Amino acid sequence: MNIELLVVPDCPHAGPAAELLRRVLVRIGLDDAAFITRVISDTRAAEAEGFTGSPTFMADGRDLFAEPGRAPGIACRVYRTPGGLAGLPALDQLRRALLGASASND
Repeated sequence: MNIELLVVPDCPHAGPAAELLRRVLVRIGLDDAAFITRVISDTRAAEAEGFTGSPTFMADGRDLFAEPGRAPGIACRVYRTPGGLAGLPALDQLRRALLGASASND
């Protein structure tokens, strides 16, 4: 599985998102899995990637938290979590999303 973390320049959630992603990978037994962090710095790149906000978690080119109808653009992203709106998904939400992406590759 090809895993990427897409962020805008100077995203305050970039570091915490990378830490969360690493913790989830360890929890699901992908301790050695690598991921790439890419910076999306302009509207053209955002449109090409379907990037709808920072941070975005991708698996095999698919946004794990895609929302139909959401327009691409350079912006911060807000996730709906059990605790309310947040700059990152909850650990369990990301775990389920990654497991779902992994299962769809089998």
